[in-house]
Amino acid sequence: MSSIAEQFGREDWTRHTPKQKARRFGTFAACAAAIAWALTSIEVIWAWVWDSPEQMGDLFGRMYPPDPTNLGAILRVLLETVNIATIATAIAVIMSLPVAYIAAQNTTPNRATLWIGRLILVTSRSVNTIIWALLFVAIFGPGVLAGIVAIMFRSIGFIGKLLGEAIEEIDKRPVEALEATGASRFKVIAYAIVPQVMPTFWAVSILRWDINLRESTVLGLVGAGGIGIILQGAIDTFNWPEAATVLIAILVLVILGEIVSAFLRRRIL
Repeated sequence: MSSIAEQFGREDWTRHTPKQKARRFGTFAACAAAIAWALTSIEVIWAWVWDSPEQMGDLFGRMYPPDPTNLGAILRVLLETVNIATIATAIAVIMSLPVAYIAAQNTTPNRATLWIGRLILVTSRSVNTIIWALLFVAIFGPGVLAGIVAIMFRSIGFIGKLLGEAIEEIDKRPVEALEATGASRFKVIAYAIVPQVMPTFWAVSILRWDINLRESTVLGLVGAGGIGIILQGAIDTFNWPEAATVLIAILVLVILGEIVSAFLRRRIL
């Protein structure tokens, strides 16, 4: 008994048409060519690349066993790192609220304030935290203050952008209902906008604190305070056992930050 396909004729099914296949092949070929060009445009000393496993083994051998002699100072600076991340996040959250408000299309007063808000967000997110730290170390001098301001400036763009997008996605009906009753702008914000964006506000704030905790561990490499100062000193003096202790402390701090942020998200959200 012949099958239905044999009775009515059969056409071979393909996922992509020949034109689509040609376009996909052209895209892949262009990406491969771009990667090949990028590899040829940078100076890679391949002898060092092939030798890197042996060098890594030698470095880890120098780090073992970790040296806990300076553990007290490491823990003290580690607490300073947590304080930098926490203070910078708290200030950034407060400063990002008006920026998010004027950067959202449905709440900004006019076109000029919209572009001002978005310019602030783009400027903040475009500059890496280390670059901000270098700038503020030059302004305030080495220390914790430069690190706090650097983390804060970087965080404003992140928090403000996500909060601004949350404001743009709110349900307009509560806003329109309050405006129809003649409510003031403050009441519209407090009773129609804030309750809708509050879950996003807490989620973004906790997430940014977790990110800032990681970023603050390297600020000391440029003199902006934190655990990175001791790590840089250990590397500069070839004190690899102490460097291993610092790296382990940073790893433990990051893991604890993950646990705390997950706990806060479960309790608040």
